[in-house]
Amino acid sequence: MFSRIREDIQAVFLRDPAAKNWLEVILAYPGLHALWLHRLAHWLYQNRFFTFARLVSHFNRWFTGIEIHPGAKIGRRVFIDHGMGVVIGETAEVGDDCLIYKGVVLGGVSLEKKKRHPTLGRGVVVGSNACVLGNIKIGDYARIGSGSVVIEDVPAYATVVGVPGKVIKKRTTGDFQKDLEHSDLPDPLLEVVKEWLKIFQRFEKRLQKLEEKQGIKEQEIIRDYEEKIKKVSFEDKNEE
Repeated sequence: MFSRIREDIQAVFLRDPAAKNWLEVILAYPGLHALWLHRLAHWLYQNRFFTFARLVSHFNRWFTGIEIHPGAKIGRRVFIDHGMGVVIGETAEVGDDCLIYKGVVLGGVSLEKKKRHPTLGRGVVVGSNACVLGNIKIGDYARIGSGSVVIEDVPAYATVVGVPGKVIKKRTTGDFQKDLEHSDLPDPLLEVVKEWLKIFQRFEKRLQKLEEKQGIKEQEIIRDYEEKIKKVSFEDKNEE
C-alpha cells in the first residue's frame, strides 16, 4: 500500500512542475485525494457494500470536487490535475499513466446496465473540459484536446480536437514533456480556411487569364494570397 502511495506522489512530481515538496502534494492536491478515496470506494463496491461505496464516493465529490463512481477502474500513476468538475462513470476504465485535467467527463450514452463508458489506454492525456462519451476506446498515448467531444474510437498515438472530435494528428511521441505542448495542437478550421484561400488563388488566376483574352481589366480581389495565408496563420498563433 505504501509503495502505491509513494508511486502516486511521484506521478504528481513528474506531471506538475508547480509541485514543490512531498508535504504540499500530500496535503493540497485534490486529484491525489480523490484517487485515494476512490480506492476505498472501489474496494467496498467490489465486495458488494454498494451503499457504503457510494457514500465514500459522495464524500469524495464534496471534499475534492471530483466525482468518480465506485465501479470505475483506475490504473496506476494516474494524475488528475486541478480536477474540479471531473466526472468518471461506473464502467469507465482509465489506464496506467493517464493525465486528466479539470472538467473532464468520461460519460455514458446508454441507460442499459452494461459497459457504457469509455476506456482510456495507457498514457492518455485528456485536456480541460473534454467529454469522452460512450463505450469507446482511446488508444495508448492519445491526446484529447481541451473542450473536445469524443464519441468514436481513437487510435493509439493520435491527437483529437473539435466537436465532434476529429483525428488531426496521427502520431504523438509518447513523451509527456513534448505531448503536453498544447499550443502545438493544429486547428482544423484554420486548415480549411487556408485550403480555400489556395483554391481561390487558383480560380482567380484562371479567371484573370480569361479576362486578358477578352480585354477585360479588373483589379484582383485579393492581391497576395500567400501573404494572406501567412497572416491568418500568424494571427492564430498569437491568439494561442
